Amino acid sequence: MHVAELVGVRQFRLVDRELGAPGPGEVQVRVGAVGICGSDLHAYAEGGVGDSPCVYPMVLGHEPAGVVEQIGPGVQGWSRGDLVACEPALCCFHCEQCLSGRHNLCSRMRFMSTAAEPGFFRDRVNLPAHNVVRLPPPLGVAEGTLVEPLAVALHSLRLARVGLGETAVVFGGGPIGLLTVAALKLAGARRVWLIEPLAHRRAMAGVVGADAALGPDEDPVGAMLHDTAQRGVDVAFDCAAKGDTANQCLASVRAGGRVVYTGIGSEARTALDFHRWRRKELTLTQVRRSNGEEGAARDLLVEHASRFAPLITHRRPLDQIGAAFALVHAYEDGVGKLLVCP
Repeated sequence: MHVAELVGVRQFRLVDRELGAPGPGEVQVRVGAVGICGSDLHAYAEGGVGDSPCVYPMVLGHEPAGVVEQIGPGVQGWSRGDLVACEPALCCFHCEQCLSGRHNLCSRMRFMSTAAEPGFFRDRVNLPAHNVVRLPPPLGVAEGTLVEPLAVALHSLRLARVGLGETAVVFGGGPIGLLTVAALKLAGARRVWLIEPLAHRRAMAGVVGADAALGPDEDPVGAMLHDTAQRGVDVAFDCAAKGDTANQCLASVRAGGRVVYTGIGSEARTALDFHRWRRKELTLTQVRRSNGEEGAARDLLVEHASRFAPLITHRRPLDQIGAAFALVHAYEDGVGKLLVCP
């Protein structure tokens, strides 16, 4: 099989690797498309994700969709040719966190796209049958790549306990931020602001449902306080984790509000305005991937395909993966979600 390995900062190489038949309980998927995620960009450009350094060579990519090609022993309910999205988290199902229903915090987690576990920038992969999600019409492989990131957005809304008619702000208009905006509106949020420096992403925000999209030079905190009669919004999502967005979230929400940190910062530590947090008695929540929201994400994509489809703007073959990452990292050519297609 063909594999794209990250071998250094901003350096990929294409290699051929052997892949055996799927084992008991596994299916083999021919990968059709994989989205480039923000954490992939951290690994590519910075040599690590937060405080987790890259160990080369490694295979990135954790937003995949494809077609079932082989069925392993003992697997039922799947057939060759089934269109699927793939869940990259391999859980043990036996530890304290798994038994309590928090599989995303599994103490023995193996996440496909890390130094120890190859990801999906390759043309075939074997994985447990319970890690694939069926994609019904009208979804294709391209739309299937949105299942994983939309599941992350849905998990963040679950943690935030977003109520009908509440107000929200999302900092960062990358794919996760835009998916969060769309999910908020579908969940019944009354008004949603997006804060994003790139004009083409602010335009996309209107397509997915944002009520207002502001650049950082427009004093977004002041604008939201003005629009809410100085009250602040009910909940803020930091999907950027850049500059001072962590503290802008604290400044934007009302007393007793909630702040959800979805984005992954480049720095190992982030300084927070502790006393603003204290005086408002805010609830701060971190997001670690998703936890069983893949089916709900798939169903939303089926029901609201026209809302999500414009996020996918570019496709590149596997042998152009270096140029694809460079384009996304530079925010060039109006890129939204770019798919690498093995």
